[in-house]
Amino acid sequence: MTIPIIPDYAALENAAVATDPFPHAIVPHFIGPQDLRAAVASLPVFASGGSYPPSALRLSPLIRDLVAELEGPRLRDIIAAKFGLDLHGAPTMLTLRGRTRAQDGRIHRDSVCKRVTVLLYLNVDDTTWTRHEGCLRLLRGEHDIEDYATEVAPVNGTLLVFPNGTNTWHGHRRYVGARNTIQLNYMTDDSRARGELRRHRLSALTKRLRIAA
Repeated sequence: MTIPIIPDYAALENAAVATDPFPHAIVPHFIGPQDLRAAVASLPVFASGGSYPPSALRLSPLIRDLVAELEGPRLRDIIAAKFGLDLHGAPTMLTLRGRTRAQDGRIHRDSVCKRVTVLLYLNVDDTTWTRHEGCLRLLRGEHDIEDYATEVAPVNGTLLVFPNGTNTWHGHRRYVGARNTIQLNYMTDDSRARGELRRHRLSALTKRLRIAA
């Protein structure tokens, strides 16, 4: 019997909302050390870079249960209360990444149909990240990756949450290699969001066929 991973919701509830350079909350060890080791060992093999919907991957029971937990009401309700948002009925979109490519991490804002971005990092802290490559930076503008207010190392089960807006620029210095991330978005309920969800489902089908081949 698999013992499910229970995130540290109390730590998220107690986390401060920082405002520089835009509202966000960071929760180190949202996934505890023992659960993190189990999660890393249970992650699927990612054939290439890019984002994979759960339906395109062969997930272990542990990771499948973690995905269901993250898409559940408890996380949604805490985030809604913390940022003063109404997320009731907001569609969710969840993807997993296992590798970062040279073209990833360029400065960007997330799509306007993504109301909130939630990033969960499932990597063990080691010397890989001491050069700051692959560490997500919350930026003061769209032009300079070195002009950042906060840097988040993608380690130790850290959770990062931020509502998307006109100034939510972020990115990281070039990094190529293993970098495990679960991304969850609460979406708007409009035609643009529905279009992105349709692309998401098409991507799932394409990647399933690619893996089967």
